[in-house]
Amino acid sequence: MQHLVLAYYRCRMRWCPSSVIHLLRCVRLRSCTRRGKNHVPLWIKEIWAYLRLLVQSLYFNSLTDSDVVFDSVFEPVFWTVDYVTRWFGTVFICLVVILAGSVILIAYSVILPLVLKTYSPPWIAWHVCYGHWNIIMIAFHYYKATKTSPGYPPTEKNDSPFVSVCKKCIIPKPARTHHCGICNRCILKMDHHCPWLNNCVGHFNQRYFFSFCVALTVGCAYVSISGRNIFLDSYNALERFKHLDTDKPGIPVTGMGQLIGLLPPGQTNFVTPAPPHSFKDRMFHKCIIYMWVLASTVTVALTPLSIWHAVLISRGETSIERHINSKEAKRLAKRGRVYSNPFNYGRLNNWKLFLGVEKRSHWLTRVLLPSGHPPPGDGLTWQVAQVKQELIPV
Repeated sequence: MQHLVLAYYRCRMRWCPSSVIHLLRCVRLRSCTRRGKNHVPLWIKEIWAYLRLLVQSLYFNSLTDSDVVFDSVFEPVFWTVDYVTRWFGTVFICLVVILAGSVILIAYSVILPLVLKTYSPPWIAWHVCYGHWNIIMIAFHYYKATKTSPGYPPTEKNDSPFVSVCKKCIIPKPARTHHCGICNRCILKMDHHCPWLNNCVGHFNQRYFFSFCVALTVGCAYVSISGRNIFLDSYNALERFKHLDTDKPGIPVTGMGQLIGLLPPGQTNFVTPAPPHSFKDRMFHKCIIYMWVLASTVTVALTPLSIWHAVLISRGETSIERHINSKEAKRLAKRGRVYSNPFNYGRLNNWKLFLGVEKRSHWLTRVLLPSGHPPPGDGLTWQVAQVKQELIPV
């Protein structure tokens, strides 16, 4: 009897765990079937898959560095900035046209009549000639910079040499070509994307952009310096008008003065004469102040930009290449080597290539006067500067 009881308990201990496991499997299977009925939206699955891929890309290979991690983490921020900049491009162009148009309107309606009355004939001829030349240079180069394509690499198969493949466009990238996230295209000899042009600054329109910056800087500095005395006179005139307006309009008459008939019934002040200034005088001085303040602000903002681009042109590099070359120079300096920019042909030659100067007369016809000539080369192939030679004898 005792042997039967022991066998019973052994059998019970042997089968109970397996039965419990079987029961748990059944419950899990039912819960899985019920859970499968609640489908997750497709867009959530796509976002989750994208985030997983983004995290996995951070430790994909040994080439991952801080720049790759930074670009991956802040990719949504970059996308937002690119989208906003692309949308605000038209707004910036309209703002430039409105501000420039207002200055030109003030120059013709306010400044020019004042110059004709107060200046001597030689100074009048100088201001009129120089002012119109500067306006033409600014308008021409701004129009050409906005409407001229910066240059794009070919999307079809060709025999042009390339140095890499764009990971976004999936097309071969020639030397000095970079991808613009705002234009969403690769740009030949890309310098930067200018929101005030609503266009990229590249191989075919960089000269127009730089000439516009220089002409606008010189013109605004000319207005700011030559119009300083006129600005001070207008400012003092408005301050004098304010003091005149704050004076009391008359002497109050109270008490016996009203009874003896010094003033008509209902009038308590003496009638004073009209102020010595009118609304037209106020607007005249305000227009001069507005023009001077705007010109001075643009001069302060554009002078460092123009100098910076002039330095880059002298070195034969763009804004993007400046950062790349500085990193490469530091990397080679750790190895005891010196980095040399392969596209630096010497200061004078760099300016000749940039401005398209092929003979001496071009300094006048292509630099000091509006010119729509294209830059040398197609932007796809570049000659490496091994030996610096003069393109034009000096």
